[in-house]
Amino acid sequence: MAGESTANTATSITEHLHEELLNSADVEEFLNELARVAVRNLSAPADEVLCGIALLRERKAATVASSGPAALALSRIEYRSSESPGMAASQDQVSVLIADVVEDTRWPEYSEAVTSQGIRSVLAIPFQLQGETKAALLLYSPRPRRFEGRTLESAEDFVRQTSLALRLAVRFAHYSDTAANLRATLESRTVIDMAVGIIMAQNRCSQQEAFDLLRAASSTRNSKLHKVAASVVSALGQGPVRTHYDG
Repeated sequence: MAGESTANTATSITEHLHEELLNSADVEEFLNELARVAVRNLSAPADEVLCGIALLRERKAATVASSGPAALALSRIEYRSSESPGMAASQDQVSVLIADVVEDTRWPEYSEAVTSQGIRSVLAIPFQLQGETKAALLLYSPRPRRFEGRTLESAEDFVRQTSLALRLAVRFAHYSDTAANLRATLESRTVIDMAVGIIMAQNRCSQQEAFDLLRAASSTRNSKLHKVAASVVSALGQGPVRTHYDG
């Protein structure tokens, strides 16, 4: 019966996160809910833990989410330094436990910072993601040795259950970024083409000559080509350019 109960709990968590994934506006909103789910599942009565999640993606600033303001402040401590349990867990893909922050000597500056926030034990567990993307579940408690034994096993099991949902969230975010970049590229290309057409009509020149004039103006003004093109179009009274791309 215990095995069946555990399976039902895992299914419930997965279903909830998949629904949240579909309803979230962005990956940060999803991560915040994932942190809150972790707290609900890993806390005990009158012994609530704090949870943060940090997502590291190539060529992007770290996305830091949390179960609440106190957890957010603690999670930001992790990523103000290159040496912390969260960074170690993300990079080495192993769980990192600080049973008692006061006794641990691995990250003295980090330990001093979290101790000042009333924290005595920390657990960082890496999510199972793909490629260069890394993330870790960060758990904090004011009680020393809070995350040993069965609690550690439960936290690692939670991360295994939820890693797929996080992989999907990261993939959706990538597709959203790609669509936004394509839309921006198309809009920039459209305004440049319109400006070239205007210059051709005004100067009775070829397309290449018009483009060279536009590029020369961009260099002279030390301004990006699409901004100069937009000013040419606006000067003609056509207003901002819009494309028909639907991403």
